[in-house]
Amino acid sequence: MEAEKIRNTTDAELKHQERELNDQLFKLKFQMNMGQTESLKKIRGLRKDIARVKTILRERELGIGRNGAGQKKAAEQKTAEAKAAPAIAAPAKKAAGKATKAKGTASKSRATASKTRSEKK
Repeated sequence: MEAEKIRNTTDAELKHQERELNDQLFKLKFQMNMGQTESLKKIRGLRKDIARVKTILRERELGIGRNGAGQKKAAEQKTAEAKAAPAIAAPAKKAAGKATKAKGTASKSRATASKTRSEKK
């Protein structure tokens, strides 16, 4: 089964097809465990077909398509988030700078305290 054929089907047909493929896979696994067949190639092919169907269903769910429309939307969202991020990140950087300054002064006070202790001895 090719991906293009799968893409040309509706969501309901894809879900139905996924159920059918899962049933076929179950039957083949059952036959294999019973020792009736040794069709590893069929099992591998069914697993890949199920993966293709699930991938295309998920692409549709996320709005990602091979035509590039979904990718453009995702790129636009990222640029919008990037524009909003510096405004949010600036106060965080200031707060981080204050924290490092506070740490620096604390370490200086410890250093001077240790000097005075050593001088006392």
